[in-house]
This record gives sequence, C-alpha cells and structure tokens, in this order.
Amino acid sequence: MLNPKNKKRFLLMSVMVLIFSMALLGCSSESVENEQSESNTESDNMLTFAWPRDIGEVNPHIYNPSQLFAQSMVYEPLVSYQDGGELKPHLAESWEISEDGKEYLFHIRQDVKFTDGTSFNAEIVKKNFDAILANVDLHSWLGFISKIDQTEVIDEYTFKLTLTESYYPTIQELAVVRPVRFLGEAGFPQDGDTSKGIEKPVGTGPWVLDEYKVDEFAVFKRNEDYWGELPTIEKIKVKVIPDAETRVLAFEKGDLDLVYGEGVISIDSFKQLESTGSYGSSISEPVATRQLVMNTNKEQLSDVRVRQALHYGFNKKAMVEGVTSGLEEKADYILPTNFPYTSNVEATTVDYNVEKAKQLLDEAGWKLPKGKNIREKDGKPLEIELMYNSAESIQKTMAETLQSEWTGIGVKLNIVGVELTTQVERFKANEFDMNFFSNYGAPYDPHTFVNIVATEGFGFREAISAYSNKEELLNQIAEVKQTTDENERQELYTEILGSLQEQGAIVPVSYIKKIAVYQKNVSNFTFPANRDEHPFTGISVKK
Repeated sequence: MLNPKNKKRFLLMSVMVLIFSMALLGCSSESVENEQSESNTESDNMLTFAWPRDIGEVNPHIYNPSQLFAQSMVYEPLVSYQDGGELKPHLAESWEISEDGKEYLFHIRQDVKFTDGTSFNAEIVKKNFDAILANVDLHSWLGFISKIDQTEVIDEYTFKLTLTESYYPTIQELAVVRPVRFLGEAGFPQDGDTSKGIEKPVGTGPWVLDEYKVDEFAVFKRNEDYWGELPTIEKIKVKVIPDAETRVLAFEKGDLDLVYGEGVISIDSFKQLESTGSYGSSISEPVATRQLVMNTNKEQLSDVRVRQALHYGFNKKAMVEGVTSGLEEKADYILPTNFPYTSNVEATTVDYNVEKAKQLLDEAGWKLPKGKNIREKDGKPLEIELMYNSAESIQKTMAETLQSEWTGIGVKLNIVGVELTTQVERFKANEFDMNFFSNYGAPYDPHTFVNIVATEGFGFREAISAYSNKEELLNQIAEVKQTTDENERQELYTEILGSLQEQGAIVPVSYIKKIAVYQKNVSNFTFPANRDEHPFTGISVKK
C-alpha cells in the first residue's frame, strides 16, 4: 500500500502519463540556439514533421516540458519493449534474476559509446540510477523505483540492482521512456542533480540534437557512430506548430512530410486527407482501451444486473464506428489483447440486446411505471450522471449517444463535461457515478492498470466496492506483482482481468489507436510497440 505522500505523487504522475500520451503536454523552457538560420537546416535526406509544443530540455530524468518522442530519440533503455510485449535486450545484452525475484544482474553491452565518445558502462548506469533515486518521490509512480534497495557496480560491464521485495514488472518498467534512460557524464550538472536541469543532452541513441530554436524548431541529426542499426534518414526536423488546422495546412502545402501523434490531427482531418488518395496513411494496433467506469458505491449501480443492463443497452459497435469514423474498434475486453498476459482472458462479450437489458433491469427491481419514461424503484428514478472530459470531442459525442440510447431502456443519463484536472480529482475523490477512462498502454500495462484498481484514492477501488469477491481480487493483485512463476502469473492475470470485467463496473468501449498521414515519398513508416517511443526507426524519404 502506498503511503499518503507517495499516493499523491503516484496520482500526479498517473495524470502526467495520461496528459503526455493523450494531450501531448509540454511547454517551452530554455533555448540553445544555433547561429545557423532555420533555412540552412534543409537537407535532401531530411524528414520534417510537426509537434504542438516545444521539445523541452530533453532531460532523460524529468517530465514536463521534455517531450517523450525526443527523449526516446536521444536516450536508450537497458531493455526494449517490442510487439506483443516481448522484452528484448538493448543496452543490457542480457540479465539474470535471482530465484527470490529481488536481485537483477545486468550484463552491459561493451560496444556502446555516448555521442561525445565516452564509454557506456556499469559506472554510468549506477550514476544515472543514483540521480533518479535522489528524487525518489518524483519517480515513485513507477513501481520498482521505490523498491530499490541497492545499486552496485560489479565490474566494468556488470551492474546489479537489488530490490526490497520481489516485483516482476521491473524489467518491463525499465523499458519506459523516462526516467530510467541514460545520460552521459558530460550531461550531468556539477552537483549531479538532474532534476534541476542538465548541461547538455548526451545519450547513446541514434539521434543527436543538432539545432534548436525554442518554440520554433528542432533538428536532430543521425548519430553516425551509433552502435546499432544506423537510421536511413540523416536528419529529423521538428516544426513547432501549436494549432491543429495550421498543421494540416502545412502538410497539404508540402511543408511537412509526416503528421503523427495522438491528438495531433483530428479524425475528420485524417479521413479527409486519406480520402484524397494523395497521401500515405497508417493506423496502429490498439494502444489502450476507452472504458466506462461505474461507481458501485452508488445505490443504483450497486446491483450487477443494472451494470450489465447498461452494457447490453447501447449499440457499441455502431457508436464506435460512427463517432470515430471507424478509426477505433469496438472493444470486447478491458485491456487490448495484444498486451502481455491479456490474450487468454475469459469474460462474457456483450452484444447489443435491448430486450436483455430491459429484462435485467426488471429483475433488479427497476420497473417502468405506466405513463412514465424513466424506471423507478421504491419511488426513486433510475438516474445516473456520466462525467467526461469537455476538451475530448470523442468522449462528449459518446456521452450524448449513451444518453439517447439509455433513454430507450428507461434510464435517465445526465452528462457533465468538466476539465481534465477536475475529472481526475472527482474520480479520485469518489465523486462520480460513471466516468470515462483509458488505460496507460504499453509498456505500462497490465500491471499499472491492476495496481491502480487496487490502490485507494484513484476511483477504481471504489468502483469495485460492491464486487462479491473484492478481497480475493485485491489479494490476487498483490500476489501477481510478486510472483516469480510465469505460469502462475498468467493464471492470476486471467482471473483478475476476467473478474473485473465480468462484474460490470468496468465496461470496455473501444480500442484507441494511433494514426499517421505522410507524403507519398515517405516509406517504411511503422508504429513503435512502446506507446511513447519515436516512430523514426527504418523510415525513409525521397526528395
């Protein structure tokens, strides 16, 4: 259980993750201007794309204003997250885990250098970990950070991490874009406190920040001495264009080669550009699930039959296709099945069935009085409030659709649009009947999702309060993070995720996907498996 201080920090960082992924949070900080003008950055082998905000300091150990895609271009992890949740060696060529799950021994690659020519070794790994641990409260949202007991240099290329208790997601969490990526010695400030800033962005990655004018543009050049596969593109230019319509116009004029990122382009604009046939486009595999979370502390939602009736009572497939123009797909499960441990979940998939919904409501005692449109029980109307993010057009339109459809089964739905911060705070404070939510995606889930379900003060613990097996669920969630047996872990996740869904407080709505549109001369575009990584591996452009 998190103490109050860490719980507050975990909430803050959870919100930050959501904002980084869904709203692309960031702002300008400092400027390291090159004497060359923007016009001198052009290259025949350069890809240009737009971003809504300045890239920030590109500090691997902090959050706002550093942007995730830029951090992932410059800095690398010990372990990389690949398709299907496969964890592969990266800066660590291999690792060993003790039988009790507490000790991790990493064998560091011996052919890696930072972009200033210095060697990547166990000493610099430890220095980065120690800088992170000096600000442990800032990073305690990442589960394994607060469990670190000791960091040791065994020899030049062997690093040991010791935890206070077994925590299986450690390797998976080492694949996230921040904060556990590695800054070279020359990038550290004199006092070693990277939370206050760095000297310069020195990493081991395939890209080097070459030119930067705050709030205008940034140019990354290829790291010609990169230890891995050398990128095809020589330069990546990031134009800062805050306005979405302006980004689309710049793309149509040919000033941009690529428009990419969650929320960077509207669905309508994407469909319009795609319909012309003049551009290439891509849609990713599911990166998260859009969910409806019901508060079972509320009397009208405490009965599982009511929750199930609401699920049967709307045409999910038609709503998702209509609202998202087919760019999202109907979700049958509360987490996408391309995530680790999610492919074998056993839960009833719900198809639209108005008669079934009405039957369940009748059985739960909510009857429709003659001459009335809203069901009642003991003289009280079946009235529910749904909270949504007022800045999120998809949530708003879905809320309006649900309001209309549930009227048909005798349920009055009041919809309330609020700012994101208010939505999160009300969810945390248990001040909601029903709320929109989406999970964090790869490489955070499923462990991060089930962790917040079990933690008080995040809305989900309250949402499952009426579950008949609540205590068993909480025990299973605690157990799954500590188990060292892979088969046992799979069985636990199958039971946890199935039970969470089966009892109806978490309704899967749609699988969220990333979209990209690019000029015809751009080829080999692929979406990264890690939701926050950059998409430039292998991409090429012909001018």
